[in-house]
Amino acid sequence: KSLTFFCMLFKSYLVTLVLATRSTAFSASLFSSKSSLKSSKHFKTSAAALMSAADPHAFLEDVLGDESLKWVKEQNDKCIAAVGDPTETDRFKRILSILDSKDKIPSVSQIGTPTKNGMYYNFWQDDKHVQGIWRKTTLESYKTGEPEWHTVLDLDALDPPTTGTASTWVWHGSTLLNEGEASTWDRALISLSPGGSDADTTREIDLLTEKFISAEEGGFTMPTAAKTSIRYRSRDEVLVGSDFDGKGTDMTDSGYARVIKSWKRGTPISEAKTVFEAEQADIAGSQYAYHDRGFVHEFQHRVITFYTSKYWYRALSAKQVSSVSAADETAPFLPVPIPEDAEISTFAGEAMITLRTDWKGFKAGALLTAPMSDIVADDWSNVKSLFEPTPRKSLSSKTTTKEFVVLSVLEDVRTTLVVYKYEAGTFTLQESPGGDAVPVGQDVAVSNVNRVPHNNELFLWRDGYLVPDTLELVPDVNDMLSRVPLKAKPAMFNAEGLIVEQHFATSADGTKIPYFVMRKSGYAGFKFDGSNPTLLDAYGGFEISMLPGYSAGVGAGWLEKGGVKVIANIRGGGEYGPSWHQAALKANRFKAYEDMEAVAADLIERKITSPPKLACIGGSNGGLMVGNLITRPISSKLFGAAVCQVPLLDMKVYSHLLAGASWMAEYGDPDKPEEWKFLRRHSAYHLLRHDNLGLPEEGAPEGAEECKGSPDWVCPKVLFTTSTRDDRVHPGHARKMVRSLLEEAQPKGKAPVVQYWENTEGGHGGAADNKQRAHMWALTYEFLAQQLGLE
Repeated sequence: KSLTFFCMLFKSYLVTLVLATRSTAFSASLFSSKSSLKSSKHFKTSAAALMSAADPHAFLEDVLGDESLKWVKEQNDKCIAAVGDPTETDRFKRILSILDSKDKIPSVSQIGTPTKNGMYYNFWQDDKHVQGIWRKTTLESYKTGEPEWHTVLDLDALDPPTTGTASTWVWHGSTLLNEGEASTWDRALISLSPGGSDADTTREIDLLTEKFISAEEGGFTMPTAAKTSIRYRSRDEVLVGSDFDGKGTDMTDSGYARVIKSWKRGTPISEAKTVFEAEQADIAGSQYAYHDRGFVHEFQHRVITFYTSKYWYRALSAKQVSSVSAADETAPFLPVPIPEDAEISTFAGEAMITLRTDWKGFKAGALLTAPMSDIVADDWSNVKSLFEPTPRKSLSSKTTTKEFVVLSVLEDVRTTLVVYKYEAGTFTLQESPGGDAVPVGQDVAVSNVNRVPHNNELFLWRDGYLVPDTLELVPDVNDMLSRVPLKAKPAMFNAEGLIVEQHFATSADGTKIPYFVMRKSGYAGFKFDGSNPTLLDAYGGFEISMLPGYSAGVGAGWLEKGGVKVIANIRGGGEYGPSWHQAALKANRFKAYEDMEAVAADLIERKITSPPKLACIGGSNGGLMVGNLITRPISSKLFGAAVCQVPLLDMKVYSHLLAGASWMAEYGDPDKPEEWKFLRRHSAYHLLRHDNLGLPEEGAPEGAEECKGSPDWVCPKVLFTTSTRDDRVHPGHARKMVRSLLEEAQPKGKAPVVQYWENTEGGHGGAADNKQRAHMWALTYEFLAQQLGLE
């Protein structure tokens, strides 16, 4: 949790990755699609199809085109010349030292059992391991101040990638071979991305010899970077979805795997047999089998939209799944009769269903359980509820051990843990393990000790905006209050005199919007006179919650200098469950931006800050939010500066670029006239060029008024950042917006300061290693400090 934004991006990335198996207890797989930056052909085709005389900036959609890269280099050079070289600043050195610090708590998880492998694994990056190492230790050693680590895989020692602009490997994780009780925990599939793109390569590793298993030795190897979905079904079989022919025919319109094949060890992938196909218009398809507390479950899964799915299910025995391939198995798949927007996982023989809309008398956001055999028989007589939401309370997450389910419940963005024990086919509520919710601005979370739970151990994490992380071991969930302290991160910035407070702003429709403020106390010299440089951060999409966490980068780069940081829990997120998210979907997207305007106005009314001293920041979907805030009539007057990171901005073409089609359930389909009509209202690129600058618009919604421009609009001082290697949100969004601001708005005096920085690596996170991350954040804070007058 060194940097709040990267935590948010990681959560966002998990939302995307887990689509293939988001509803199953087996969540170790990686989600992916077609070859993306394997070549520039895909981008040139997309750009050419969408270019028109009305958009003189569309050539920048050609990601790797010579003209595009020349423009990028020119803007990068101008940005550094104007803001200064961030690597020469104290901020860069502080942030890099934080990211590389040996005092960070290494997050570990056990692979195997005490008698089978049983080591605790961690992925680590620092100044000596720039790309990172996958390493392991014992629990006894981990408890010490100086654990003895053994390196399993050193990414810096690998031959570098040769894909496009990529020169480094980025760790995308490991998928274990789980054979249930027979597991020896000796195999894993390793996913490595060239340069940080979502597209990655796959290699199989022997965890005992710690060597890759080559294709010649029968290893499952996919050396060409692609957005591939691959997971073990048994020791000698994987289920794989990818761009098998390199032409995209096996992918969905969203660019994810559509065709799933059974691939047997020792055979060429060309001989793999198709076992499942999703539809072309779906987001993705998948098939997966896994062991779960003595049961074996196998699902087929169509991801229809980002929030709707269809499932088919069959129960297998351990012998069946290990001896009969998916292509040869004759047991039929049965449809799972749950709402299309519900999510399903399993616990032993029980189904666990999370609702997103009201159903059978249960509210949206409820967590239900019933025997899996009853579910496929459409028998709901034994359904029970483990959680029921209220207007202020929602289910944030659930974590399972061998016999327990631990729920993280939010109430006004404060977490409480709720525990159930599973025994004799029944879940029983346990006595509250921690009493009331955590203090304002703090959080508590639990995580599994073991990658596949075989006991009732848990890790318990605590931290807050101003409170460094601590890690404790809970040896048995039966007694959550008996904990063994393991690690405590030292303070990485000076928080003396700083406080956290929570306020609620009233949005345009009367909805109360919570937000957190980190600032100096009155005792430390804070004055309510509107003079305080303030950075307002939010996300507001995809049901992702912005929860408190220790932000050492924010502390060192902003708070220590006297800046104020604000986190707004606006609609579109998940802080109050599905209804909070759905309130800002599609035609109601504007409500998220009204929420931001309400929070900004509240900060100004409280005299915490004033428009010249207030900036907004957001990335990805949050970048779309920032794009709207700097182009909307009201909000553009509330902010003096803005930082827009890896953004969506041109909502007319977003669904045709990279993974954009997968987000139409969130935003809408611009190719449908009735949906483009409301999408147009929050397409920042169109708000800029047509509503504010009065430029002619091709393809304006029917009945739309002629754009005459907005004489009063002026863009806040703005920095855009993105990545050439971002194969999720197309960098063309940011490029085109910046070129329009520079060439069409700035000559009219409408855009006083516009800066642009594009990293040639980094993927959707914007950076591939710690130096790149420190560079991006030091540049961001230097820009903001200069524009808001922070010393």
